[in-house]
Amino acid sequence: MDNPTETLYVQPGDIVLLIGKDRKECIFFVEPGREHQTHHGVLSHDHIIGRRWGETVETHLGYPYQILPPSLEQLVRSIHRATQIVYPKEIGYILMKMNIGPGTHIVEAGTGSGGLTLALARMVMPHGHVYSYEVRPEMQALAQKNLASLGLTPYVTFKVRDIAEGFDEQGVDAVFIDVREPWVYLPQVHAVLKGGGFFGSVLPTANQVTALLRYLQQPEPAFGYTEVEELILRPYKAVPDRLRPCDRIIAHTGYLVFARALLDACNAAPITAPPSCGAADFTDDGE
Repeated sequence: MDNPTETLYVQPGDIVLLIGKDRKECIFFVEPGREHQTHHGVLSHDHIIGRRWGETVETHLGYPYQILPPSLEQLVRSIHRATQIVYPKEIGYILMKMNIGPGTHIVEAGTGSGGLTLALARMVMPHGHVYSYEVRPEMQALAQKNLASLGLTPYVTFKVRDIAEGFDEQGVDAVFIDVREPWVYLPQVHAVLKGGGFFGSVLPTANQVTALLRYLQQPEPAFGYTEVEELILRPYKAVPDRLRPCDRIIAHTGYLVFARALLDACNAAPITAPPSCGAADFTDDGE
């Protein structure tokens, strides 16, 4: 186990978050002998190493920055992106709904810029693994660079391939696909999942969700306990004297669809999860 005292202080190789009075964030590794350039002056890494987390450090021009450990949400937001990423508000829910944790083996299709890949890698370490498939080599190269900058590549295997050809793995715990027509690849998804394994997908439009639901209700491949959900996060201005919602919010970012892989289709009727509407006597409409 690490020395608890050391965790109070910034160590070489740590990822630090610097926040100035303007609330702008910058995240980077600290390494002896290096410097960090800001709009408010130069900050030596040696001046950060050995400081306590939460302390204030000043650039050579005297501008103050607070030294904080970055959250996973901040790491995801900070990556370089060439495509839209899965938003942190969805990522946290995906991790819980699909039971992603240390030791999980998960296949991801649609690496993109690597935002979700980053979160998955952080959660499955040290004994789990992420297998990430992407058809565009330039996108996967960017994702690899993003994860390498955070030291997470040992927990991810990147593969450039059309998933119509299938996956190399067998018996994984979960599969999450972020592609335009996920229903096309349900046979490949089912083949790689262990019995009872978790399937998840994110889709921007309702007509795509409808198409996926129709295919999930087919007897083969067998899926059940289907759920469709949407998350809306409403931030507030954190000012005690005038607390109120922010003027602008990120509203609809996607529909989340979840299901479980079944080993047979003996229950021909579609199996859906009970609605979580807060009422014990809530019943479905029977459709």
